[in-house]
Amino acid sequence: MSGPLRAVIADDQALVRTGFRMILATDGIKVTAEAADGAEAVAAVRSTRPDVVLMDIRMPRMDGIEATRQIMSGGANETRVIILTTYDLDHYVYAALTAGASGFLLKDVTPEHLVAAVRLVRSGDALLAPTITRRLIERFAPRDEAKANLHRDLTELTPRELEVLRLLATGLSNAELADRLTLSATTVKTHVARILSKLGLRDRVQAVVLAYETGLISPGGPSGVG
Repeated sequence: MSGPLRAVIADDQALVRTGFRMILATDGIKVTAEAADGAEAVAAVRSTRPDVVLMDIRMPRMDGIEATRQIMSGGANETRVIILTTYDLDHYVYAALTAGASGFLLKDVTPEHLVAAVRLVRSGDALLAPTITRRLIERFAPRDEAKANLHRDLTELTPRELEVLRLLATGLSNAELADRLTLSATTVKTHVARILSKLGLRDRVQAVVLAYETGLISPGGPSGVG
């Protein structure tokens, strides 16, 4: 992707917005707008078309979950959302992931991690902290029969793709997947891209959620992480 990375910061605390703006600006990331609530965030995204939104969950008027849902509902929208939260194991975080967020960060994140996360999701990847994300989804993901039936097209996946999806859902990175399956990193990336395309998923977070909701992997099952 060319051009400077552009971001919107949505948080009802002005000091948080100011701190994050300074961190991003120091690394050459342009903040196109700030928002004090979800409604302002949706409007800012529609008017400035940023690459990434840093979205707080608990805000007045419209919370970050509904704002994320509205932002991601645009078919051609390439904006990615990172949820900002105080507590990692929070059912609101899970709801935001199912609404289309590409990951989440704790508000006490280091400046280096914040910048790296914004750049990561802008590249089209998902921000997955494997152990936390897996615990979060295991705790809150329902076994959804409707979604299981809707995604019977899991049968469209090859046996190898199903294996990759199952391991991906445990939080393994591409490098770890390649090592586990004795494949090249390029081959793993190809498998992951095909899985997302066949299932109509935006990114790895959505794949992890789907794997649990359809019962492909069960809460409390083997982690797959050595």
